[in-house]
Amino acid sequence: MTGKLPPLTELLDLMPDALCVVDADGVLLYASAAFERILGYPRDTLLGRRMFDLVHPDDRDATRQQAARLMQGLGDRHFRNRYLHSAGHAVDLLWSAQWLPEHGVRVAVAREISELRRAEQDLEHRANHDALTGLVNRRRLRELLEQALARAACTGEALALLYVDLDGFKAINDERGHDAGDRVLVEVARRLQAGLRHGDVVARIGGDEFVALLPGCDADAAHTLVEAMHAQLALPVELDGGPRRIAASIGAAACPADGCTADVLLDHADAAMYAAKRASMHARDPG
Repeated sequence: MTGKLPPLTELLDLMPDALCVVDADGVLLYASAAFERILGYPRDTLLGRRMFDLVHPDDRDATRQQAARLMQGLGDRHFRNRYLHSAGHAVDLLWSAQWLPEHGVRVAVAREISELRRAEQDLEHRANHDALTGLVNRRRLRELLEQALARAACTGEALALLYVDLDGFKAINDERGHDAGDRVLVEVARRLQAGLRHGDVVARIGGDEFVALLPGCDADAAHTLVEAMHAQLALPVELDGGPRRIAASIGAAACPADGCTADVLLDHADAAMYAAKRASMHARDPG
């Protein structure tokens, strides 16, 4: 029996990746079966629709720009974006596309990469956040501080840093164990976040050291926040063996009053924190 090649559309429907063809205006002319599997829309409801209408709203402008550049022979043939599934959630797609001017169409193949994107986001989060408290880490704080200083230089608004170091934290670890110490750190992180304004950032930069970045905050407002932090941190933390009171030494630095570079502000806030710690120790033991 002589073999017979099946119709091309039947072959294309076997592909795990989605293939589609759109005209110059982005109207869908053809979609393979995988397109329906990936996005959940019956194919007969998709044909004749503008593909851009299915793109996630946050990605539509970039997708239109990419399509326009591709048709001009300038764009990258490979790009990522998100589409909206018929159930309402976002689907991450990796595209390989080409404009065929002789036919007046764009041909594109899409592969779903939602799991890859989640893995990338997880790795990105781990790279930028403290594993115990979930706060941003030292590296990410530095990036955010540099960005905030650049904005402040353009707008002229103030900016402040608070450097927080727990007092007597080693004693908690020694007396109650490291699990108790971890619970204290997590609770301190929660209280610091709860006490800040929208847009503020708090980071854990060391064992029991935290830094709060306060855009748009001048020196007076920063010192008001310091007093509020002291009050919040002074509340007992419930631990095995009974509640334990904690305290903290906090130093503040403000731009432009104390400098307007990351190193200068961090050093100034650190020095102010140690000055506060020495003053507290002297108050407890004046001799």
